[in-house]
Amino acid sequence: MSEITTNKLTLTTPARYRIRIQGYLDNTWANQLGGMTFTNHLTSKESAVTVLSGQLMDQAELFGVLSQLYGLGFPLISVECLEVNS
Repeated sequence: MSEITTNKLTLTTPARYRIRIQGYLDNTWANQLGGMTFTNHLTSKESAVTVLSGQLMDQAELFGVLSQLYGLGFPLISVECLEVNS
């Protein structure tokens, strides 16, 4: 796995993110969550994990997605910056 060069990342830099949450969320929420794509998985304990991935315009949009997920009651597992687009 390649490392992200964080010196290119700013609050206003577009970037591709992967967000993992506990629970099942279907892709009907894509428009409200930055147009991200959704993948659902069952863990070994039979609990659902949803992975959202996609390009966001800046960290304000990332914060908005995270805030909406919080408001919907989904526990956050991880947030990962996959690629910085300058």
